Amino acid sequence: MKTKIFFLILVSVFTIDGMAQSAIRSKQFNLESGVAIQGFDPVAYFTLQKAVEGNKKFATNFEGVTYYFASASNKELFLKDPKKYEPQYGGWCAYAMGATGEKVEIDPETFKILNGKLYLYYHSWTNNTLLKWNRDEANLKSKAEKNWMNFFH
Repeated sequence: MKTKIFFLILVSVFTIDGMAQSAIRSKQFNLESGVAIQGFDPVAYFTLQKAVEGNKKFATNFEGVTYYFASASNKELFLKDPKKYEPQYGGWCAYAMGATGEKVEIDPETFKILNGKLYLYYHSWTNNTLLKWNRDEANLKSKAEKNWMNFFH
């Protein structure tokens, strides 16, 4: 009986912790109507090396963040290793995260795969932050890693 009660308490603690983690992630990630990357397919950046709009019929939620996929096979790839495909810094502009520590919107078609990770950038007709990132990548990446962690403390 004591083992059963301990197990139930343990499961409850992990469930509450998981729900809290999901709530934090959904608060910190760049979401539009609850969907990450403005509905673009995170797997396509890796498999096709381009931005492809996802379809809500191939949606999944991972730890409080919803993603759309262009196909069932992309959704399956994601589910096998979600952390591999999730964008860095919650889908906010990598350059801004490094330069100022701010959450800045992105253009989902302006991206870079670096060391197997997806980085997204703000891009308007006058300002392409990917170009700025490329000029000082090591420094900006280091700062962005530290700045992103500040959102979870």
